[in-house]
Amino acid sequence: MEWLAQLQGELVGLDSAPLIYLIEQNPTYLEMVRAFFQAMNRGEFRVVTSTLTLTEVLVYPLRAGNAQLARQYEEILFEQENLACIAVDAEIAQLAAQLRAANNLRTPDAIQVATVIHGGASFFLTNDRRLSALPNLEVLVLDELIN
Repeated sequence: MEWLAQLQGELVGLDSAPLIYLIEQNPTYLEMVRAFFQAMNRGEFRVVTSTLTLTEVLVYPLRAGNAQLARQYEEILFEQENLACIAVDAEIAQLAAQLRAANNLRTPDAIQVATVIHGGASFFLTNDRRLSALPNLEVLVLDELIN
């Protein structure tokens, strides 16, 4: 997957959807996200995401009463060597408000993007086409990467 080559040595922001696709083994995206996380685990690049990701990924397991699935998400977000999960603070909240005002983003999207920008990411992996044109961040949309 040639798109992964451009991530070598970079800090990559992660949206919630790619993580959900990996854990729940979405057949459309599984090969792509598995390759992404394997490259991350090999140390080819580092990944940063927001604690908001935890909120988003836990909804389904909690509704289904699936504690094991919830734990899988928590392990990936908090126990992976090359993945940092950043808590939202006042500085990130202010940046999110600026991004929301300037780009008409939904609040969760603005928080995700503000977190990864604040964390120093150059790329953002998502499957949300609405996020494809953001300043100072190269957005990688999974649907656009499928070949």
